[in-house]
Amino acid sequence: MKPVLRWLALVALGLLLLQLFFVARIATMLVIDPQSTTFERSEAWRVVTEKGELRWRQQWMSYDQISNHLKRAVIASEDDGFANHDGVDWNAIEKAWQRNAKAEELTARAEAQQARIDSKNSGKGATAAPAKPAATAKPVKPPKVVGGSTITQQLAKNLFLSGERTLLRKGQEFVLTLLLETMLDKQRIFEIYLNSVEWGEGVFGAEAAAQHYFRKPAAQLSTYEAARLAVMLPRPKYFEKLPNSSYVAGRAGVIAHRLQSAELP
Repeated sequence: MKPVLRWLALVALGLLLLQLFFVARIATMLVIDPQSTTFERSEAWRVVTEKGELRWRQQWMSYDQISNHLKRAVIASEDDGFANHDGVDWNAIEKAWQRNAKAEELTARAEAQQARIDSKNSGKGATAAPAKPAATAKPVKPPKVVGGSTITQQLAKNLFLSGERTLLRKGQEFVLTLLLETMLDKQRIFEIYLNSVEWGEGVFGAEAAAQHYFRKPAAQLSTYEAARLAVMLPRPKYFEKLPNSSYVAGRAGVIAHRLQSAELP
């Protein structure tokens, strides 16, 4: 029994030291701009190993040097309650949970239907000539998992964590979110987010994105340009290849009309 207790104590100590490390890292962000995030480093390594070259475009800009159009567009697109919540949008999480549960239910029904069709087809005699082709169901797609992550949660994940989806990682993300909200003000959180979020393969931060897509500084982005960048955030590498798609254009128009209602920190 003692070895088990000793092992548990060591695990608890390790977790405590890890949290203290995170606290120290976040404390430095009060005065020092983070030069990179865990996500950026992992992406850079992936590109190097796959393509043999380093792609990393990023230029830190202060909060005041980033267009208010882009700030409002990102909030309208990603987290419209950012200025007022405590880092976690419980209503969005509840809605995401309901959507995911519905998606799983639909998938289960489709799998059950496929199983009935397979059973019916396998029960037919091998030599029997069917009067018509056997019915088949559409391939069952896995449920699309919808998240409810806020800007602070996204930043917590990108700064410190891997991309794996486990309960342990999600729990650590929750702790880091609370630490960020406690130790940094909203404007600083948003400033770090805008300077480190991915906008394409090797394109990180608002300034690099503005230069990459529009050949202008982030401070000079128009309403519509800002909206187009905001629309790309959920799938930046995908939309980088389709910058003029009808979806991006249509969604950007919707975001552009919602800009003035977005509250800045």
